[in-house]
Amino acid sequence: MVDSLRKPEFTEIRPGVKAPAQDTILTPRFYTTDFDEMAKMDISVNEDELQAILEEFRADYNRHHFVRDAEFDQSWEHIDGDTRRLFVEFLERSCTAEFSGFLLYKELGRRIKDSSPVLAECFNLMSRDEARHAGFLNKAMSDFNLQLDLGFLTKSKKYTFFKPKFIFYATYLSEKIGYWRYIKIYRHLESHPENRIYPIFRFFENWCQDENRHGDFFSALMKSQPQILNDWRARLWCRFFLLSVFATMYLNDLQRHDFYAAIGLDARTYDIEVIRETNATAARVFPVLLNVDHPEFFKALDTSAAANDKIAAIGRSDQPAPVKLLRKLPYIATIGWQMVRLYFMKPLDATVLQAAVR
Repeated sequence: MVDSLRKPEFTEIRPGVKAPAQDTILTPRFYTTDFDEMAKMDISVNEDELQAILEEFRADYNRHHFVRDAEFDQSWEHIDGDTRRLFVEFLERSCTAEFSGFLLYKELGRRIKDSSPVLAECFNLMSRDEARHAGFLNKAMSDFNLQLDLGFLTKSKKYTFFKPKFIFYATYLSEKIGYWRYIKIYRHLESHPENRIYPIFRFFENWCQDENRHGDFFSALMKSQPQILNDWRARLWCRFFLLSVFATMYLNDLQRHDFYAAIGLDARTYDIEVIRETNATAARVFPVLLNVDHPEFFKALDTSAAANDKIAAIGRSDQPAPVKLLRKLPYIATIGWQMVRLYFMKPLDATVLQAAVR
């Protein structure tokens, strides 16, 4: 069927411009922080490592990477139905997350340039990377006759305030889990090119190296502030952020398992691999890890994912909002209970695991 006759799959704020996805606990967020506190940080105990990372950022290894080639110049009408919808959602979520990083890093670079020039330049160069990623993803959406208005998104999206240490925990994990997500997809499609339904996946190998370098920056930054890693509060917060990032990815991906099936991946297997790799990577900086190999860990996430599917199905129904809320409550309680169980599951000591690896 020609595009002009296709029933619209998404709400548009104007022709060809997709309305932003409704904010939920699982959607990408925009962040702000205490810029004055950031400006006062003393990074001297780890400034050499931060300076070395800055030199890598300056090298800009991917400055010529994000260039669309001839493979993009074709119709993508053959990607249709649920696969098309889920792929556009994947592009939108990825674009929103990258653009969120751009906004935060750009503002940090601007606000701390006088007090901490090394950190300010690092943030500015990371914002450069995130802008490239977001622009590349948004252009990919245009191949499906939609784009995001990033200016509108800047003004309309709610911003979540996190203290600097929480920004460090969250962005470190976001960048590292992004690395493992991109490289796992790239390696899978390198072995199974018949499943590479769209050329953007060819760019994921270099792309994930940006994510990895950004994660290394936040690792070095946290090491420069040892007080946010070496007390009992840090242990509790690290567990919280590990669980939050893992559970958010797991529930989102299992809800969109058909997208992963379209590129030849089982969403659950893929997420388990990504979670295990990210958890092990976090041992390089976090004092504790989650025991993801505990037999109850992924069982609890599966129970939560099933409850999340029920919540989504209720949300799509035509019932009045109060009725929907009442029907959702038992499933919300189920997810909450499973998260409590996982949070209080005995964690692993990262230093012991690192010593075993060495």
